[in-house]
Amino acid sequence: MGTLTHFKNLYTDAFDNCKPEIAVIILKVYSVFCALMLLMAVYAFMDRALNGFEF
Repeated sequence: MGTLTHFKNLYTDAFDNCKPEIAVIILKVYSVFCALMLLMAVYAFMDRALNGFEF
């Protein structure tokens, strides 16, 4: 659990005192988008692996 807290602190500290505010919003949305794409790729790989890579 400490690792997740550390990553959360790094994430929030990275955006402290950043200007302009619109760039911060765009970067936060982009980071969430990248996390979702990564999770989707892991899910797709695990689904293929568990089903014997049948197409």
